[in-house]
Amino acid sequence: MNTFRCFLLSSAVAFAAPLLRLSETAIGPVSVAPGSNGPTRTVEMTNAGDGTLSVTFRSSVPWATASAGAPRACGIFGGSNNCTPINIALNTSSLAAGTYTAAITVSDPNAVDAPQVITVTVAVGGTVPDNVTLFVTPDAGSRDSARFVTNSVLQGAPSTSGGGNWLALAFEGSGSFAFTLPYAIVASNPGGIAEGSYNGTLRTTGSALAVDNKTVNVTMRVTAQPIMTVSPAALNLKSAVGGPEVVVNVAIGNRGRGTISILAPAVENPTPALAAANPWITAEAFPQFGVVQVKANPAALGAGLHTATVVVNSNGVNTGIRVPVTFEVSPRGAPFANAGGVLNNATFARGDTLGRGAIAAVFGEQFTNSAPVAATSLPLQQTLAGTRVLVNNQPAPVYFVSYGQINFQIPFDAAIGTATVVVESGGQRSNPVSVPIANNAPRLLRLGIGEYGIAVNSDQSFPLPRNSVSGVNVRPARAGETLVVYAIGLGPTTPGVANGAGSPQSPLAEVTAPRRPLMQIGTLAFGESDAVTPLFSGLTPGFVGLYQINVTLPQNVQRGPRVPMFLTMGNNIVSNTVELAIE
Repeated sequence: MNTFRCFLLSSAVAFAAPLLRLSETAIGPVSVAPGSNGPTRTVEMTNAGDGTLSVTFRSSVPWATASAGAPRACGIFGGSNNCTPINIALNTSSLAAGTYTAAITVSDPNAVDAPQVITVTVAVGGTVPDNVTLFVTPDAGSRDSARFVTNSVLQGAPSTSGGGNWLALAFEGSGSFAFTLPYAIVASNPGGIAEGSYNGTLRTTGSALAVDNKTVNVTMRVTAQPIMTVSPAALNLKSAVGGPEVVVNVAIGNRGRGTISILAPAVENPTPALAAANPWITAEAFPQFGVVQVKANPAALGAGLHTATVVVNSNGVNTGIRVPVTFEVSPRGAPFANAGGVLNNATFARGDTLGRGAIAAVFGEQFTNSAPVAATSLPLQQTLAGTRVLVNNQPAPVYFVSYGQINFQIPFDAAIGTATVVVESGGQRSNPVSVPIANNAPRLLRLGIGEYGIAVNSDQSFPLPRNSVSGVNVRPARAGETLVVYAIGLGPTTPGVANGAGSPQSPLAEVTAPRRPLMQIGTLAFGESDAVTPLFSGLTPGFVGLYQINVTLPQNVQRGPRVPMFLTMGNNIVSNTVELAIE
């Protein structure tokens, strides 16, 4: 375990305690040749608060170790602040071919936003696959891809036997300062190809790592059968010894023809292997909801990392998709809040500013060791299931508490600037985490269908394309129609509403000048403005922290299935963008 001290030389942010900042918290995958050590990777660390950082490092594995270098001018952070490099040595020469992940914990008991965990993934033998099977329909333009990342630029030379030029290597982004470059092996049906299997090869060259330069055997299956999709592709679950069961859904879709039918899933190779009468992991199909439900129960497990694989079965041509599961069971202890884990409840964007009165979520561990519980009455209380959230040491109203997430309201009177959030459960307090708070930080709510926002037409239907969602009343909005759009974070109102209280029906709690919102609808060229003044912007009666914007679409509004919409509150306050359908 290494210890060092880092002194603050810049006070761009005035804070009463050290404030840990890392330039990145995820490294890799780092491609490594078998039998060799990986290159040392560096993460910059600085103190954005007051006082002195005094950190320690702990690694979850022996092959990755962290140490502090000499303080220097910041490179990634920029500016003239002093940064300290965290040098992570990758001693991988004894590892067999495969993918491995290490967790480097950076701790300081006196700092805000500490501890933080740097995950380091190495791919011994590289990430370019040896064999790939891709599935497409007989329709022209149907495509499938297998994605991977490298640490070096690649060129690809495809060759196919029959079916024309259906194979390619695609570069899918600009990479990052962490030197990961995303690629995809793509099979695309050019049209006119009959059902069947077609073989090809893709020769990759140009990589600085010899193992990335190889011949990949690729099979394209052209089929009129259903092609199953599974999301997410892997499950990383957490609980504590004696903690609650974790329940998650794996969504099953179909990008092929016909109708997908979900069959009974299987669980393979759970570690530790428990008796069939007492499994720690189970999987069950719910075809009517299009999901496979996975349950992980820590009751019979000790602390540690437990793994299994859920095999998803269907009538799809690619049945038997394997979903790896990791289940981390922690020793019982105090609640732990993730650094950067206080997010708005609309976009859940990391590092985002939260408006006064906004609905927020804090993510972490051991917030409760009981089943999830939600508030059932108003006003919201400051303690729920023995747990509360403190914003700058002020208790906040709480909506919902579970093992790893709490939904709460940012108090209307919270101080503007960088605030600290602490979770208290069973008399124990978590580590403090920071979040920026502003008077106004509007965020439009999303419906969970593409990028469409939560809005309703005058007949209470959703402004989505017709027949886009089964079982839901949808139709495009119309010019001249008044919509109700829902949001959070618009800030204080007149009259004011108490923290945790439902908004009154009369008088309505309205957002007023000088920050009265304007709605921008349609695609705008640079310098253009097509602002619509809402009929009403304020808190929704009977709800806590939920705002509504009543806006009439102008007669010359842009039409289309995906018209963008966003909110402004002054020159520099802009919401996220959502979409709606307009006819």
